[in-house]
Amino acid sequence: MALLKRGLAGEPVKILQAKLGVEADGRFGPGTEEALKAYQKEQGLSVDGIAGPDTFLAMGLPELILLTVGTRGEAVKTLQAALGIGADGIYGAGTAKAVKAFQEQNGLDADGMAGPVTLAKIEAFSAVITPEAVAKAQSGAETPAPSEEAQVAGEEKVAAPAKSIWQSITGFFS
Repeated sequence: MALLKRGLAGEPVKILQAKLGVEADGRFGPGTEEALKAYQKEQGLSVDGIAGPDTFLAMGLPELILLTVGTRGEAVKTLQAALGIGADGIYGAGTAKAVKAFQEQNGLDADGMAGPVTLAKIEAFSAVITPEAVAKAQSGAETPAPSEEAQVAGEEKVAAPAKSIWQSITGFFS
């Protein structure tokens, strides 16, 4: 499940920190957690110091939304209602199956997870999941440079496929 909490590091953490106005070092430590709790309290969100889909929506960070099995909240409920399935706000196997079917019907990678690419195709999210948000979500991984051998041989650099910004997440606490 795509949540940001203490002990994680990576590009999504930097984005969250910048939005919170704290040092954007990419490491989710106590300062980030306290700033997030303060934001959640001000916005009437669940004050847990964990950033998930509902917090990302409230913050205007749709590029960080990734709904998958285990995710809970209003964003999941909105997705479920849009897919015409029981809207209990809990992303379980039934929601994953419905998302996978939606993805197949819309020519998307059918992985059963609802990130910005999938959500952008759903009317209920179209106002917040813009093409710009989709592009930001896919900008987290850099294209690898060509090898020295390829440069010497004069081979063209082939762009790597777009990767999710979530692929940069690591943990820094043991």
